[in-house]
Amino acid sequence: MGVLLALGTSPVRVEVLEDTRAQVVRADGGQACRVERWRLPPGVREGDVVVDGRLDPERTEALRQEVARKRAALAVPLPPGLQL
Repeated sequence: MGVLLALGTSPVRVEVLEDTRAQVVRADGGQACRVERWRLPPGVREGDVVVDGRLDPERTEALRQEVARKRAALAVPLPPGLQL
């Protein structure tokens, strides 16, 4: 993961933002890499999808919805009367 790669045309998901660098995961293979933060578009947040150096709001929202569906499917319902 210590390799510094340039962003290409393949979509990447922003995993971790640091002061000067970011960790991104390539959508086409799941490979994580670190990039200089200035290579990402201004205002990008963790969880955003970037394509061709631009934030892709549609893919970002689709990813968030997919994660929410998977989390809901994995949720364990509480038995009646049990409160946490």
